[in-house]
Amino acid sequence: MSSSTLAPPSSIVVEPKGVSPAASEAPVAAGSTNRRGRALVGRVGKSGKWLLRSSIVLAALLVFWEIAPRIGLVDRTFLPEFSSVLGALGDAAASGQLQQHIWASVSRALQGFVVAVIIAVPLGISIGWYKPVAQYLNPALELFRNTAALALLPVFVLILGIGETSKVALVIYACVFPILLNTISGVRNVDPLLIKSARSLGLPSWRLFQKVVLPAALPTIFTGIRLAAAASILVLIAAEMVGARSGLGYWIMASQLNFQIPQMYAGIVTIALVGLVFNLVLVTIEKRFSRWRVQD
Repeated sequence: MSSSTLAPPSSIVVEPKGVSPAASEAPVAAGSTNRRGRALVGRVGKSGKWLLRSSIVLAALLVFWEIAPRIGLVDRTFLPEFSSVLGALGDAAASGQLQQHIWASVSRALQGFVVAVIIAVPLGISIGWYKPVAQYLNPALELFRNTAALALLPVFVLILGIGETSKVALVIYACVFPILLNTISGVRNVDPLLIKSARSLGLPSWRLFQKVVLPAALPTIFTGIRLAAAASILVLIAAEMVGARSGLGYWIMASQLNFQIPQMYAGIVTIALVGLVFNLVLVTIEKRFSRWRVQD
């Protein structure tokens, strides 16, 4: 028998008749596509459920707001229907008044907020990381952080005048301390085991801070930044109620004095929406810088 007549069993490849290799791979590709499609549908369904659960209480509140004045639970003179408030909001937007007041308030809040972040984050890192800096600055920090920002409003007005500078300075003062205290806490409360492990690998101090301390402290720092964002709007609205000719606080106070109650509530709703947008932007930025964290 010739050795060329038989091939070893391991070299024999049996292909189905009429089926090419590309066709045999098609079910695998289709299966992976189906799995990706099911995963996408699952994520969309989960997001829809979360949105539905998050909206139930808010929708119930708005329905109660609409119904309560109509059935006499509250006096509609002092609490008009939600539809009336939406009408006043639409009229203010059509006249351009709403955009003017939003821009005035948001620009002031953003200026003070950004300056506060630029000041407080490096200062908080220095106090949390270097003990000598903390020893020098802690007494002054403890003194000023217990002084309410609104209590200093007359001082800011007397020193800086009734214009924009005093309002922005008040926002800076109100925003600095939440960011500063959370930054100090975040830097000081990094897991010591992480620091020891990094030092055992021979990392220099600046690389240790860059690769270990700052990423671990970032969630706490962003908590302070989000608290400061809320404080910037609240303090600014109060300052605008006292002395301003534009802004959401001025609009609310002027509407109340002129007994334009729907416009007053429209201003309050606008403040809530502005704060919500502000917070969503900060949450998005936090997720961008904290991609290493496990997200729920």
